Formats: sequence, structure tokens, C-alpha cells
Amino acid sequence: MERLTPKDRGEEVALFRAEVIGSLARREMPRGELAAALREIADLRFRPPGADATRSYAVPTLQRWYYALRRGGLEALVPRPRTDRGRGRVLTPAQRDLLLEIRREHPRASVPVILRTLVADGRLEPRSVSAPTVRRLYREHGLDRRSRRDAAQRVRLRWQAERPGALWHGDVCHAGVILIDQKPHPVRIHALLDDASRYVVALEAHHSEREVDMLGLLVSALRRHGPPDALYLDNGSTYRGDILRTACARLGISLLHARPYDAPARGKMERFWRTLREGCLDFAGNLASLHDVGVRLWAFLDQHYHRAPHASLLGRSPGAVFADGGARLDDLDEEKLRAALTVRVRRRVRRDSTIPLDGGDWELDQGFLAGRLVTVARCMVDLGDAPWIEHEGKRLVLRPVDPVRNSRRRRVALEPAATTDKTVAFDPAGALLDRASGRRPGTKEPRP
Repeated sequence: MERLTPKDRGEEVALFRAEVIGSLARREMPRGELAAALREIADLRFRPPGADATRSYAVPTLQRWYYALRRGGLEALVPRPRTDRGRGRVLTPAQRDLLLEIRREHPRASVPVILRTLVADGRLEPRSVSAPTVRRLYREHGLDRRSRRDAAQRVRLRWQAERPGALWHGDVCHAGVILIDQKPHPVRIHALLDDASRYVVALEAHHSEREVDMLGLLVSALRRHGPPDALYLDNGSTYRGDILRTACARLGISLLHARPYDAPARGKMERFWRTLREGCLDFAGNLASLHDVGVRLWAFLDQHYHRAPHASLLGRSPGAVFADGGARLDDLDEEKLRAALTVRVRRRVRRDSTIPLDGGDWELDQGFLAGRLVTVARCMVDLGDAPWIEHEGKRLVLRPVDPVRNSRRRRVALEPAATTDKTVAFDPAGALLDRASGRRPGTKEPRP
């Protein structure tokens, strides 16, 4: 340490007081000589700590400092706080209890709102209580906003999953833009990170951050490593969709979300993004396609990140820790994966035998379903697969609408209705006429 300074404001004031009367405290002085010496010091001016101007001190004050220093040393000269500090002496006990009770029941109400309401209700006189007085009262009882915010802070502990494959983190990194045909396109990097080993189980670059992008990333990771026990994501719309929630439930994966506005809870993913930026993204240069971005990302992962010692793994590499975790025994196969990621929606078939789905139109050959509500299914494992209709245990394949092709297709003529020589007598107007004229129905004879 270069300098020895007072530890706080109180010690700084005590040192100042000791300097003022310190010379007198070191020698024995008769009562008359002490009084004369104190009067001489009282005529002098001193600059207190933190003050802009000098001032003098009265003899009784100097005398109190003198005996305090002789009796208790430097500690005795430290200023003592008022016993009623922060209590709001202008407040009556009833007013103090009222203000405290209001703050406990309505913690979000500000002090000006509380005072304005109490004055309007007639429970306080105008300008009888100031806002600083009320704030000191709340601070004394731990009801001020800072105290409540500090009390609400969660205790953070360093934690880690018990084994590789127990928990995966998922997140998206905004990696700037790339120029394609002289037009800027955003780059969004989606990644899944194993918690116990820090191994990247899946990583892809896209132009968007939609739920379908997340599903494609998850499918590639599941095919390669099997399902984890839990998936830990943030609260973005990318991870809040019904498809992801349903798929995780079918696969037995617990879907976890971090608390909103709690960035430290996602610290492992944020640390990985920092490593990726410093080691790869900041030096990528001008790239012309997502393919160029992807090959550089995987080169960085395979040739450096997965092999490099990791501080949180006690010097071991993510690849080694993930490999030592062993392959999980799981019965997930392609059929179960496709079943878990098959979504079904209800749609009404238009009169032209077409169905709207995912921003496009699809058609079917079964024209008898026109105008009816049907169940449309689609597998999100491979978005290139066409959707289909599930009707009475049958699978009716849909195909994209091709209006030009349909203009050349031959329409199947409807069969004419069967005709017969025998007809059934049916004449609504004639029946009414027979009733009005009094004739028997179906005859020309009058009623009896």
C-alpha cells in the first residue's frame, strides 16, 4: 500500500479533532493554563474534512474533545450517530405505522404516490411530511426499493450436470450479416451445448431464428447422440412453441426455461459464444454464403475447441469428457423420432380440393372431401416430405398445387342421375289447391 488513509468518514473526523487539540492532551496542564490554551485555540480557524470553508470551535467543544481523547484515545473522538437517526421525528407513531403498513401491502407504490393519496384522503395534512422523511423511514425498516431488490437477489452457486447427456443448453448467437448478391442477410448461429462436458452436440448457421430452425438442430443432435434428460433454453419465441414442447414430452425430455431477464443463469452458453467470437467469428472476414460460415465454425470446433483444455473441466478437453461419458442406452430409432415430431392440425378442404398449410397450398385427389374438416399431418424431421391427410385410418398424400398442370388435366364427368318411367306424385301447390277447393287429396272428387 502506498498510503495509509482513514478507513471511513468517522475516523477521518476523529483524526481532524485529534490534530486540533492533540498537543494539549500530551502534557499535564493546571486548570487555569488549560482554559487559557483552549481559548487560544478557539480563536483559530480550521478546515474540517470535506468542507470548502474554515471555521472556529467554541471552548466547550474543544474541552469535550480534550477529555475524550485523554480518556478513550482516537476512538472516543469518532462522531456518534443520533439515536433517532432515520426515525422521522415529525411522524407520530400512528402515522409511522400507517406508512409502513401501506408499503408492506403495496411495495410497488412510490413515496410521492403514497403521500399524495394520504393527503387526498385526509389522513395527512398537506406538506406535513416530506418525501425524504418517508424514504428514511422505509430505509430504516428495510422497505426501500434498494433493500427489497437486494433481498430478492438469488444466491448463485456454481453447478454442473452429473454426467454428459444429462442436460443440454440451447441458444442463438447473432453473428452479424453476410452479403449475398450485394444484399445483406443476417447470420444466426444455433447451438446445443452439453452441460457436463461443454461439448457442442449440434451447431448450424441460419438466416433466421424460428422454431423450425431449432427443431432441425435438435433432430440432427438426437440422431447423432440420442436424447438428453433435459433441455435448458431461454424464454425467446424460438423455444416457446407448441411443437417443441410436444416433441420433448413424447421423447421424455424435460423442457426447462431460464427465468426472464436473468442473464447470469445462461452463463455457460454466453461463455461459449464469447469463445466462438474470439476464436472464429471475429476473424471470419467477408463470407458469401451460410455454407462458408458453417465449415469455418465446425473447423474451429473439431480442430480446436473440442480438443483444447477447458478451465471448468480441470484442464480436460470437452471432447475427452464427452467421450468418457459413454454412449447412452436408448431405444430411439428413426421411426420413433418421426412419430414424436409429427404434428397434426385441423383444416377445412376448399371447394377446389386444396388445403392451406405453412403459407402454401396443397391439393388432394379425393374430391369427396371438399368442404369437410380433415386432419392434416406433417413430419418435422424432414421438411422436404409432403404432408398427408389422415382419414378413416387411411393416409392420403398431398401434393403442391400446380395450376398450370391442372389446366391440362381431364375432369371426370359426374354420372347423370338414373331416370325411370315411374314417377312419384309430388305437387306441393296442388295439395294446397285441393285443400282450398275441398277435394280429396290425390283425387278429383269433392270431400263428403
